[in-house]
Amino acid sequence: MTTMTGSTRTIWIMAITAVVSLGAGLGLSRLIISPADAAANAAPPEAGQITVPVERRLLANDVVLRGDAIYEDPVNVTLETGDLGGAAIVTGQVPEVGATLDAGAVMLEVTGRPVILLAGELPVYRTLRVGVSGPDVLQLKAALGALGIDAGDPESDDYDAATAAAVVELYNRVGYAPPTAGADADDALDAARDMVRSAEEQVTTARQEVDHPQGGTLQSQRLAARQDADLAYIAYHELLDSCAAPVPEGTDPPNCSDSAVRSLEFAMNVAIAARDEANAAPDTSAAQAALTSAQRALTDAREDLAKAQQDVITPLPSSEVVYLSATPRRVDSVNVKRGATVAGTAVMSVSGATLQIAGNVSQTDADLIAEGSPVTITLPGGEDVTGTVLTVGVPAAGDTASEDSDRKRVVVVPDALTEEQRAELQGANVRMTIPVSSTEGEVLAVPTAALTAGPGGEARVEVLGDDDASTLVTVEPGLAAGGFVEVTAVDGELAEGDRVVIGITGGGAADEQGTDETDADTEEPTDDATTEPTTDESGDA
Repeated sequence: MTTMTGSTRTIWIMAITAVVSLGAGLGLSRLIISPADAAANAAPPEAGQITVPVERRLLANDVVLRGDAIYEDPVNVTLETGDLGGAAIVTGQVPEVGATLDAGAVMLEVTGRPVILLAGELPVYRTLRVGVSGPDVLQLKAALGALGIDAGDPESDDYDAATAAAVVELYNRVGYAPPTAGADADDALDAARDMVRSAEEQVTTARQEVDHPQGGTLQSQRLAARQDADLAYIAYHELLDSCAAPVPEGTDPPNCSDSAVRSLEFAMNVAIAARDEANAAPDTSAAQAALTSAQRALTDAREDLAKAQQDVITPLPSSEVVYLSATPRRVDSVNVKRGATVAGTAVMSVSGATLQIAGNVSQTDADLIAEGSPVTITLPGGEDVTGTVLTVGVPAAGDTASEDSDRKRVVVVPDALTEEQRAELQGANVRMTIPVSSTEGEVLAVPTAALTAGPGGEARVEVLGDDDASTLVTVEPGLAAGGFVEVTAVDGELAEGDRVVIGITGGGAADEQGTDETDADTEEPTDDATTEPTTDESGDA
């Protein structure tokens, strides 16, 4: 290896220094700007037009709000236990929170008996049985009819045998024995049946005595009396004939004296009377009176039996039914358990089984929303599900303060949900989007900034051709949404992809002033082109 001498090392150092100096000089030369270059760089760029293409798109306006997921119409359920005659012990059928109870379902079992849910506005206030009438009977018939059970004449407010038969059918459906009127009523019915049987036997005996009386004249005596009457009749009339006829010669004349004639007539009358007496029926007046009395007693016994039968016809105890204004119902909370005593407090709280989402919007937005409109609901996890507007502007039950408010309540019902979605939505505050206006499919649209107004107030756009020549095209604005407005060419041609002017670009103080003047000369867009999407996410519910 050759050893570098001192002179060689000096030469290399000088060479490296020269290269570094040359590079530094070149770098510094790029940073140094001449006065002419500085003036050229400070000049504003040449002004130009800003254009955007005409698009074909779907335009839509939405009302966006937030709402709370709720179950409507909460109610505390209490039971009428006054007719139980003892402690009201819960023995079973305790529902779980979240369970759905429909009309005709057993809500609870108390002392071994069911508490059945029926649809109705009136609360239970008495036990229903044959013979009572009133609006509660009409309500019962309507509730049973809604379950497909024939309860008799729906216009009649009488609880009759047909209504009782319908109650029996209701209990058969829920799997419990129908209620009874009690042991006393059963004993009274047995006694009434015994009285009817006894009265019927008395009537039968009395009738036999009337139809077949005991005693009277023997048959032989009646025959003898008839013969005596016939002979007396003959003798009397033979005497009369003899006395009226001439007396043959050689014979003694008959004894036609008055005494002889009257004697035979008297004998004839006595024989006839004896015959009539022998043939006369025996006296049955006593037997007839006994029959009449027995028949009257039978009538009374049958009336008592009918009443006793009515008394045992199936009643509907007040402790075994609960009426709620709408069904089905969702169980929100349960305040009792098996073995607990019902002591007049609420046994459970229920609400409408339909999950709803309620929020508030301004009066202006409420006027845009129609009942039945589709809704997009964004779940807390970000998933979108569909729903339908149920009501607009209807206050919540008992909320009279909001009736005159400028905030209106909107209630939405989600469409079919999975159990997971329902659980996620329950009790949540969610975003809802309600379309209030949209175009029918895709339309030609331009940014709202592209619209200007002509001398006569007509809307127009400036179209820039391929040769940078501009043309004013008169248009008819349509729906505006999301910064775009639907346009239809009225005077001129406009197609998708055409470039429309939305502004002027430039620089420098002079350009800024020129831009201000240009803006001042530009007409404002028409009213039809200024509609913006409506939002209300205050979260009021």
